[in-house]
Amino acid sequence: MVHVLGINLPDNQFARFALTTIYGVGHHTAHRLCARFQIHDRCRVKDLTPFQITALGAFLSSPQTAPGLPRYPLAGPNYVPPPSSRTAQDLLAEYNTEQLTLQRKRALKKGLPPPDPKAKVAEVKGNDPLNDLKIESELRREIRENIARQRMIGSYVGRRHAMHLPVRGQNTQSNAQTAKKLNQLDRY
Repeated sequence: MVHVLGINLPDNQFARFALTTIYGVGHHTAHRLCARFQIHDRCRVKDLTPFQITALGAFLSSPQTAPGLPRYPLAGPNYVPPPSSRTAQDLLAEYNTEQLTLQRKRALKKGLPPPDPKAKVAEVKGNDPLNDLKIESELRREIRENIARQRMIGSYVGRRHAMHLPVRGQNTQSNAQTAKKLNQLDRY
C-alpha cells in the first residue's frame, strides 16, 4: 500500500481514482494532479514510481509553496523537430534566451530599459488552480469555521445547522426524521 499524507491508497486501483480518497480531492482535481506529475490515466497505484509518490506527497502537503510549472514553447506551423540528441534543458535554455531577446525588443520599442539578462523567464504560477488546493484537516477546519460563522450570525442556514435539520432546502416532511437521526451530533 502507498501512503500519501497518512492516507492509504489501494494498490490495484487506478491512481486517478485512488487520489479521490483524500478528503477534498475530487475527480477533476485528481485528473489535474495526474497531469501535473505525468501519471497516466491507466496507471495503477502499485505502478507509481517512488519519485512520483514523493512529489505527490510533497505537493499535497503544501501546494501554495510548490514551484510553478515551467513554461515550454509551443510549436509553430513550420516547426521542424530538433535531433534527438538535444535535451529538454537545452531546449528550455534556448527558449529562455529567445524570450529575453523578445523582451529587449519590446522594451526598446516602448523606450524602457532592457530587462536584466540574468533574470529567468517567469514561471506560470498564478494560472495554476492547484495552488489554492485545500485538503484534509485544512479543508475540514474551513468548513467548521464557515458553519460556526453561520450559526453565530443567526442566519437561516446557521439555525438549520443548530437544529440538526437539512440545510439546503430538502423536503422535511418525508426525510427529516432520517436527518434528525444522523445529525444528532455536530457534523464538524
